[in-house]
Amino acid sequence: MNRDRDTIAAIATPPGQGALAVLRLSGPRAFAIADEVFRGPAAPPRLQIFGRIVAADGSVIDEVLLTRFPGPKSFTGEDTVEITGHGGRLVSRAILDRLLQAGARAAQGGEFTQRAFLNGKLDLTQAEAIMDVISAQTDLALRCAQRQLEGRLGERVEEQRHALISVLAHVEAYIDFPEEDIDPETGEHLHSRIRSVIESLDGLRSTARQGRILREGVATVICGPPNAGKSSLLNVLLGFERAIVSETAGTTRDTIEEVINLQGIPLRLIDTAGLRETGDRIELEGMARTSKSVQAAELVLEVCDGSLPPAPVPLTVPEGALHFRVLNKADLGIDPGWDQAGEKLAVSCRTGEGIEELKAAMAAALTRDQAGSAEAWSVTVNARHLQALNAAREHLIEALGQLEAGSPPELPAADLRSALHQLGEIVGKTDIEEILDVVFSRFCIGK
Repeated sequence: MNRDRDTIAAIATPPGQGALAVLRLSGPRAFAIADEVFRGPAAPPRLQIFGRIVAADGSVIDEVLLTRFPGPKSFTGEDTVEITGHGGRLVSRAILDRLLQAGARAAQGGEFTQRAFLNGKLDLTQAEAIMDVISAQTDLALRCAQRQLEGRLGERVEEQRHALISVLAHVEAYIDFPEEDIDPETGEHLHSRIRSVIESLDGLRSTARQGRILREGVATVICGPPNAGKSSLLNVLLGFERAIVSETAGTTRDTIEEVINLQGIPLRLIDTAGLRETGDRIELEGMARTSKSVQAAELVLEVCDGSLPPAPVPLTVPEGALHFRVLNKADLGIDPGWDQAGEKLAVSCRTGEGIEELKAAMAAALTRDQAGSAEAWSVTVNARHLQALNAAREHLIEALGQLEAGSPPELPAADLRSALHQLGEIVGKTDIEEILDVVFSRFCIGK
């Protein structure tokens, strides 16, 4: 890890034109490089000072505000400098080029946060939470990411790590010092301690679905026969005219995707081509895409014209997906033929009747009646966490089986160590250099 002794620099704000652009420096030479390129008065740490960034020949590149953050009391734990200049690609790039010319190295994506982790400023779950904060699509997703940034997940994992360390220490002491008459504690008490850890891990594992929903959104496919009001429903849910609405069948021939905020849950709404018998090759391709979208959906809104008698629809909802039959055009009256059609929701995209009820029903189904509750979603694991939790659980189940079978204590001890290692990977309390690139590869440059 020799590169972590370099001084790195990056533009921390998005590319483009704006009022301001922020650049960051971090590393052992951050202050020396700042002194070389900055002309302005001396100032105490953490106080913005006005000055100019100058080129090697002394010409002014930009007027800026510069702030110094001495390590270890900085985000990265190293000497850090933040430069706020005028926004715009040309001027911010010119400042960055000057920093690189003075001896800094261009930072890789996520390298500032990676250094914060390596310097003990935050654990790995908190580092990942930073990206969740940046990419949050709803208020609920943002609040949950902020709770993880506070260390909620790390604290719960650490609790179980310490519980396992206590169990393992006792078992290994019995193995290493048999002459000390240490109670092997292989009875029900030891079993119950391991079961308690498994139960806690199961609680964390159960939040994986919530975490995926908040991070990725719910794939929600709007499908059904032509002229049932699929595009109208999309527009009503979005709150603006996104899709073309026409009485002509087959108007929608490709999928249209937009994201809405449903009580804090991001829904990826996908409007699709109508399902019907046709010889039009383009329309057939649209329906093929509809079927493909439905098979990948987590939530299917089957929109039908409720003013007409029910008609067969070539629709197969995938196993595990939520399915709502939405009877549109309720303002025209619902045909009696729908009385025996099972569960359904009547709406009118023209008048708005039933739309709020539909939203509430979807939110309740998706969140198990916890929609909008940040406390209920205060800890949500991601795919990496889930993989480690699953592996840890398997090792604990194996250790428990070995103990109950009366196996030599060396066997359950090996599984307990493996479980401890898996939990350590979640928070970064083990040799995990090989996974750091995976964790930080999603980060933007300058973070």
